[in-house]
This record gives sequence, structure tokens and C-alpha cells, in this order.
Amino acid sequence: MFNILGSRSSAASFCDHISRRKMLQVGAIGTFGLSLPNLLRAESAGSLHPAARSKKSVILVWMHGGPSQLDTFDMKPDAPSEFRGAFKPIHSNVPGIDVCELLPEHAKVMDKCTVIRSFSHGNGDHWAAAHWMLTGRLGATGNDRKPRYPSMGAVASHLLGPTQHGSLAAVNMNDGGFGFHGASWLGVSYNPLQCGSFSYGNEAGVLPAANANDFALRDGLSESRLMNRISLRQQLDGLKRQIDAERSFEQMDAAEQQAIDLVLSGRVREAFNLDKEEAGLREQYGPGWGEQALLARRLIEAGVRYVSLNTGYFDDHSNIAPALKDKLPRHDKAVGVLIQDLANRGMLDDTLVVVAGEFGHTPRINGDAGRDHWPQAQSILLAGGGYKHGQIIGATNDKAEYPTERKIGVEDFCAIVYRSMGLSIEDHVMDLSGRPTQLVPGGVVPSELL
Repeated sequence: MFNILGSRSSAASFCDHISRRKMLQVGAIGTFGLSLPNLLRAESAGSLHPAARSKKSVILVWMHGGPSQLDTFDMKPDAPSEFRGAFKPIHSNVPGIDVCELLPEHAKVMDKCTVIRSFSHGNGDHWAAAHWMLTGRLGATGNDRKPRYPSMGAVASHLLGPTQHGSLAAVNMNDGGFGFHGASWLGVSYNPLQCGSFSYGNEAGVLPAANANDFALRDGLSESRLMNRISLRQQLDGLKRQIDAERSFEQMDAAEQQAIDLVLSGRVREAFNLDKEEAGLREQYGPGWGEQALLARRLIEAGVRYVSLNTGYFDDHSNIAPALKDKLPRHDKAVGVLIQDLANRGMLDDTLVVVAGEFGHTPRINGDAGRDHWPQAQSILLAGGGYKHGQIIGATNDKAEYPTERKIGVEDFCAIVYRSMGLSIEDHVMDLSGRPTQLVPGGVVPSELL
């Protein structure tokens, strides 16, 4: 990124006669995930990570608030009613792998998926658990919510960049994860481009993710918006406060200008034009989250390395049955149709689809007909990414309370995601003090996936 304030405050224009107002607008775009300048510099310096030239990518579907394992992939139909809940299991296309009756699209693609039933980490704080899951390290808590480490998407943006020239490295839809999808001390130039609604997801399920016209460059700031429901002025005001604290800005150079030309005139803008998709396929995905899942596929096709999509708030402490009857069918179409669509296009092997939240929920239904925080057990879904699928990894006891075999932890989860992109947990990034920091302090990819 270049200096938003400018190196010559009295000048009416900057390098190559780019106006101050236009520079501000282009700079704002850069701070929302435009890491192409860094990629171009790295390429010219011969310092790219070896995996940067690969097409390997990730779509993280984040279930903000934490999905209930007993109401998704680890159902216990023989448990007492206060544990098993309101829903019944249905058979999938893999014998022995049953899923919730609200997930029929998932049932059609389980041969392409792995369910980890024995995921467990023991931290019931939303903020702490989300930070841990999304970055691989503990840091933030509910009382101290500042991100302490860059997310996996930001690391991928930093080390790998996009899979094609003229694209973005990372995009986040609907936030989710309390802002921990960002770059922290890596600097705002590695933040994802953000679109959609924030924090608790799009509960109505009808909000378009963004519009191709939002990428048009106008003379001066756009009408206070770059992406849907994101105020450009608010973003810029926030960035000004970070100038002294983070690696936020650099002087504009040829790589910056080249990146701007590539993105604003190219394939990323076209990816947001969902009208180019067949009506029948759009209907299969459905509106809202489904539309955004379709956008995620189009972004991957357009060269984005890492896309994260939040499908709502699953922290149902009360009345969980009616809440899931509303949310899970929409989530089901988004994820199940996405996996099949990627497979139909020959993209699934190069694209890891991973579905998770910060923790699971209590096996016993509480007095308000809901489930509370339960980090001791969660079910995580994986598809594609070059891994072996059509299987269950691990198991829990008869009430889905604790793993009884093959416990998988947070660092293992991050190792799975990083390996799918060609990275290793032993790769490193430089922190603010100039010290090399390993991507994750430990963790292994389960052998069953290899």
C-alpha cells in the first residue's frame, strides 16, 4: 500500500499524475485485500514461496457461533431425547455415513467429503476459540478482543498471493469470526476484501453479496461505498488510526499501478456478475448464502486464493429446533451444491472446502430448549483439496460429549488447511520485530486424509 496521506501534502497529484482523490479511492481498494503489489514485487525479487504458482485454493465456510454436532454430522438417535434433539438422521451416498435430515444436499456428496467427528479443543470463549481456529494461535478473548495473529487467509495472501494475475488473494463474505479473518500485524494490505453483512451473518438470506459495478473507479471517492454495506469513509478513517501502529502504507510504485490496472479492469469484477450464471444453477444454490457460495466458486475461478463465507449465527442457546429448521436448509444448499458444482467443473481437487465454527454445542438440551457452548466435541466437514474422502475420522461417546478415538485439535485443523495450499506449518512469516514466526506451533495432517 502507498501512503494515504501523501508524501507531499501540498501537491495536487502524485506519481504519474494520479490525482489525490483518485489515489485515495484506489488506495482504499488496496487495503481491502489487494495484495497484488506485494506479489509483483516478490516475483521481481525472486522471493515467492514455491507453492505460489500452484492453483491450490481454499473456501472456508464458517458457521459463526458454532454448529451443534448432534444436529449435523454426529447424530445419536439412540440417546435420550434431551440429548438427541428434534431431528433424525438420513443416509448419505456413502454407506455408514448418516447426516441430519435437514442436510439432503450434503447427503448427495458425502463420497467427496470427510467428517472429523473427534475435533476438540476445550475453549468455550467465542472470541478466544474463533481467534485460535482462524489463526492457529490463542490471543484474543471476550474481554480483550484485539487480533493477535494473522488469519490463515492473510498468511496465504502474504506468502502465496492469488492463483492468477489480475486477481485478489483473499475475500471474506459476512465477516463471522469477530474480525479474526484479517491480517493483524502482517499489515492491512493482506486483509481480505470484505463484502456482505457483518458479524452475525445474513440471517434473512436474501442480501446480494456485491455488485460488479462496485469495482468501477470514479473521479473521487465513490458514494461512500466500495462493497455492499461497507462504508469507504469508515474504512479509511479506521486505517488512518492504524498508520503508526501497523505496516499499513508504502509509497506508490509501478507494481502498485500495475496491480490496480489488473484488478479494476479484469476478471475479479466479472466474478461478481452472477447474471452470467445459468438460471437453473443459481436456483440450485438458492438466494443469500447460496448466492454467496456461488460467488465463492466464481472468485476461485477468477484466481482468488482464499475465500471465507459466514453462513450465519449458530449459537442457539434457546429454541434450537426452529432456528435450525430455518438456517440449516439454506446452509445445506450453499455447501452441498457448492461441492457438487466444484466437482462437476473439475475444480474440487484443487479447492479445499472446509466447514467449521469455533466449537460445538452441549449434548444435553438446556431448559430453554437450546444448546450451550461445548468445545469438547465438534464435527468438521472437509471436501476436496487433494485429500482422500468418503470417510469419517474419529468418534465420540454415545452422547457426543467427548472424543473416544482419534482426537483432532486446532493445530491439526490449521495444518490441514495450510497443506491443501502447499504450505507447511513450519513455513514462517516475519513479525513486527523482524523475528521469523512459524505458521502454527504444532499440528499434523491426519494420515487418513493422505
